[in-house]
Amino acid sequence: MEEKEVILTQEGFDNLEKELEYLKTEKRAEIAERIKVALGFGDLSENSEYDEAKSAQAANEDKIAELENKVRYAKIINDSEIDTKTVQVGNTVKLWDEEFEEEVVYTIVGSTEADLLQNRISNESPIGIALLGSKKNQIVEVQAPAGVTKYKILSITK
Repeated sequence: MEEKEVILTQEGFDNLEKELEYLKTEKRAEIAERIKVALGFGDLSENSEYDEAKSAQAANEDKIAELENKVRYAKIINDSEIDTKTVQVGNTVKLWDEEFEEEVVYTIVGSTEADLLQNRISNESPIGIALLGSKKNQIVEVQAPAGVTKYKILSITK
């Protein structure tokens, strides 16, 4: 299976490593203790505590494998390589939404760091794809599930 590059800021990479360390140490130990306690209850065929702990263990190991994969294929965005002539991952872009006649501001990040509540959109999202490579004052059309939306790029910053 060919692995895909995971685009991250340094902060995002550090957060992934911190979460991975937590899952490998504290979370594993916590789950192991739950399994040990559940084993003390006896008959495993009717032991829901044991089943839940084993399910939590499997979910934790899946998450560890996922994060290890992301760290392995991480490409950290170098701030010095980001310019403000065209939109690229790492830029913050101020847009004019022509449909709703309002300004919106998005930071373009890799899919791992996307968080719409913080206006951090993925470079793989419809808006992210449409904005990448665009310049200030350019109007971009975004193919969204609800139809085509137009944005004018007001500014591009780091």
